[in-house]
Amino acid sequence: MKFLLALSFLLGINTGCGNPSGESATRPEIATADPVEVPAQNGLKKAYFASGCFWCVEAVYESVKGVKEAISGYSGGHTKNPTYESSNTGKTGHAEAVEVIYDPEKVDFATLTDVYFGSMDPTQKNGQGPDMGSQYRSIIFYQNEEQKKIIEEKIDQLQKEYSKPIAVEVLPFQKFWKAEAYHQDYEKNNPNDPYIRNVSIPRINKFKRKFPHLLKEDRH
Repeated sequence: MKFLLALSFLLGINTGCGNPSGESATRPEIATADPVEVPAQNGLKKAYFASGCFWCVEAVYESVKGVKEAISGYSGGHTKNPTYESSNTGKTGHAEAVEVIYDPEKVDFATLTDVYFGSMDPTQKNGQGPDMGSQYRSIIFYQNEEQKKIIEEKIDQLQKEYSKPIAVEVLPFQKFWKAEAYHQDYEKNNPNDPYIRNVSIPRINKFKRKFPHLLKEDRH
């Protein structure tokens, strides 16, 4: 659907996509499941976030010191092997998400959560910017009770800064499905895409201005 958004920028029209009802696609059994903790590999840990278009979120996290890689994919739903086409129907329950692979000696989960909230509108329900629908809803996935406590404490603090309720879901992590190859590093590989120029780059630049101390040397 982002390709339709890109086309809309060229044609000068405004179009949305996804679940028109605006209702969350998270099933109760997913919200109450026990979290799955992903073991560290070679000293690197993984964290999972959803916040609108995964092209944008991937680019934000890959600019952060201590992050080795961010991978675009799908999580939070009830179907197996989701694809871009199926997730865009809003019927799989999955949201576009990123897997953040990071060095805990250089950046911790709390800071990654700060990055998350500092790069999005936490009050926008079922979307970010022009990307609307349950597949674009905002979710932070926790893998243990310590992470859940960190997220909830930050939401409590953040709520004091907004008159609207925080719309970010807090869900136990279950499984991450890697997106199709052409989605990976999309912002880097497609700098002239109208969507990237008009949505992704302004979003990441806003984040960079807000958190210059968190950026890798080559991302200033």
